[in-house]
Parts: sequence; C-alpha cells; structure tokens
Amino acid sequence: MELSVYNIKGEDTGKKVTLSDAVFGIEPNDHVLYLGVKQYLANLRQGTHKAKERSENSGSTRKLGKQKGGGGARRGDIKSPVLVGGGRTFGPQPRDYSFKLNKKTKLLARKSALSYKAKDNNIIVVEDFDFEAPKTKEFINFTNNLKVSDKKSVLVLSELNKNVYLSARNLSKSKVLAASELNTYKIMDAKTVIFTESALANIEKTLNA
Repeated sequence: MELSVYNIKGEDTGKKVTLSDAVFGIEPNDHVLYLGVKQYLANLRQGTHKAKERSENSGSTRKLGKQKGGGGARRGDIKSPVLVGGGRTFGPQPRDYSFKLNKKTKLLARKSALSYKAKDNNIIVVEDFDFEAPKTKEFINFTNNLKVSDKKSVLVLSELNKNVYLSARNLSKSKVLAASELNTYKIMDAKTVIFTESALANIEKTLNA
C-alpha cells in the first residue's frame, strides 16, 4: 500500500511511502489480537485487593451459643463468616495478574492491529517535525490540519520528543508515543495512527525482524 506524506500543516509534500505488506498487509489474527490486548490490561492491574478471613479478624474466640437446640445455624466465635462483621469466606487475596506471551505472538498481534488500521485507511504518515516549545495550541492546529481532531489518535515518533509530548499531554483524544512504546492495545484504542517517516521505518524494521 502506498501513502502520501504530509507536512505539519496537513499539506501533501509530494513524497510517497510504501507500507510493508509483511507488517501492514497480513491477514489479521483476531485471537492473537485479543491475547495482546488482554496481556496489556492484565499487566496494569495492581492485584492488591484483600479481604480479611476468619483467622485475621479481631475478636473473641469464645463460643457464642449452644451447639444444638438454638433453632438456627451452629455458631462458633464472633469471627464466624455467618455473622455480620465476621471473616470473609474465600475472599480476594493479593495476586499477580500478569502473564507471559511468546515474542512471536506479540509481534503477530501488533502486525494484525496495524493491518486492520491500514485496511480501514486509518494510517497517516507525516514528515519528521519538532516544536520550539511545548504548546498545546500548536498540537491542536496539527490535528486540525490532518482532520483528526475529533477522533482518538496516537502519534508515533521515532524517539520521544519532550516538546511534542507535553503539547499533547492535556488532550484526551491525542496520545504521543515513541516507536518502542507502541503496543497492540494502543493501536486498537486509537481511531487513527499517525507515523512520522522515521518512526514508520523503525516499526517496519522491528516487526520484520
């Protein structure tokens, strides 16, 4: 697939780039996509949930009532799970939700996500650029020029640029990432993926490895 290269003003520079079929033209694998997104979200979970069990609650251990003849359930001490304020039975405990994915599976997931974006014509390539200072207004003008201001977009740079990153930080629909930070979730979460020329070369080199 061949795409035009735009400048920061949204003008066609006359240059063309050809997207690699090995990265942007594969048949997407939906299950691998699911695994890639699931792993990213699972790794974000802290897993610090905790409920006190019977042995961890404070309270007396004396038996509250007779074993039989009370007409109700048997009661032990006041920490019994059948009483209000008692311990929780099989409550949540701290745990690690992260899981491993094979390197080739993760690569396939990213390729599948990028192939979906290419198929839907939701990839834009721009010339490498920089801002003299962090200015949100300049980044808003940039998205307006590319006609993506009303969509969720992610701008991928070859390496993180502080001025560009800070300019987009307050915008809820715009994200700025380095090529090394791009993952399946970030691709699928955005409506449009914007690559700088150097970032596109980095991504193709990495995913073709």
